[in-house]
Amino acid sequence: MTKIVESAAQAVANIDDGSTILIGGFGNAGQPMELIGALLEGGAKNLTIVNNNAGQADEGLALLIKERRVDKIICSFPRQSDSWHFDEAYRAGEIELELVPQGNLAERLRAAGAGIGAFFSPTGYGTMLAEGKETREINGRNYVLEYPIHGDVALIKAFKADEKGNLLYRKTARNFGPMMATAAKQTIVQVEEILPTGSLDPENIVTPSIYTDVMVAIETESSALAAREQGAKN
Repeated sequence: MTKIVESAAQAVANIDDGSTILIGGFGNAGQPMELIGALLEGGAKNLTIVNNNAGQADEGLALLIKERRVDKIICSFPRQSDSWHFDEAYRAGEIELELVPQGNLAERLRAAGAGIGAFFSPTGYGTMLAEGKETREINGRNYVLEYPIHGDVALIKAFKADEKGNLLYRKTARNFGPMMATAAKQTIVQVEEILPTGSLDPENIVTPSIYTDVMVAIETESSALAAREQGAKN
């Protein structure tokens, strides 16, 4: 049953040092900033983080890396113009990087949620990313064996939820959230609005409540803007 808490700090209070944490978001879109901020304040360290990238500028995931709370990051896009905290930590040998092509990252997460033991992917064959991995030729095409990525905790951001924990996402902010929710032992959700059970159209629910463990309602600037836009239309 989904537990609804009053603050982001309460939501992440039980995350232990050394945890593997799946963090939703494509860049900053859909990244659960308030949950990450609470995680930073809570002091958890020696973390393994799975995310699309390695943080941007001075917010969210980048701050966890800046404060050296992250021992290892698994991502597909670690470097960009404002990833200076990751760059500094990596050049100093203070963070380990596992680089994963984005399609493989998504599929490894999906495989974890689906209970798949491993799968073959053509992506990365013949490159440094395939070194040390099993390869196989199937129907004349070469593949690399990839394993699921399981998380101790998933931190994701949703748009709306009902009191049971069924989730809707806002446009492209959905990205890795639904897959990560299925791939973790515990899923913690930052949601912009919690509605009474039965308020959501069952056909529109993306993440069923069975995958939601802890939920906190946090109104963000984007959700307030969306509400104003909807009010203007009405």
